[in-house]
Amino acid sequence: MPDNLMQKLRTHFTPLYSPLGLQGILLALVVLVLDQASKLWILFGLRLEEIQHVNILPFFSFTMVHNKGISFGLLTLEGPGRWLLVLFQFGMAAVIVDFLRNQKNPLAALSLGLIMGGALGNGIDRARLGYVVDFLDFSGTHIFPWVFNVADSAICIGVALLVWYFIRADMTTKDKDAGQA
Repeated sequence: MPDNLMQKLRTHFTPLYSPLGLQGILLALVVLVLDQASKLWILFGLRLEEIQHVNILPFFSFTMVHNKGISFGLLTLEGPGRWLLVLFQFGMAAVIVDFLRNQKNPLAALSLGLIMGGALGNGIDRARLGYVVDFLDFSGTHIFPWVFNVADSAICIGVALLVWYFIRADMTTKDKDAGQA
């Protein structure tokens, strides 16, 4: 490898992780553990596959759904499409690790950690089972008809926080530009 490329790689990967980057990765691991533990309990503790539906509150229940698509069952994928989605999810997690490594903004680290943990949780399901285990059902509210899981929640919250991060960054940039004019 040319010396210039090696120097660029050394610069990019030094320091290896910032404190916020490590916190984001730790959050991703917490989300992943919570997601997988809740799914294991639903499948093997509650045995929701056998009973399919358990009412908890008038507006909330556990309902077994095998989600073969992406978020909220959109774009059902089987066969090679399933594996492309698995590769995409794990690939995005790797990209997010790189963004997290030197993160200096707490909101960005939080949002990226949530997204990465959720992507890994659903990716593991899809690789292991061929579908994502969804079970949180708030359709009794008559507002939100989809069934989802902990990973989906983390991804949605993470994306919302990331959008908020970019909006704030854009507003800060505009304020600085206005002050310089």
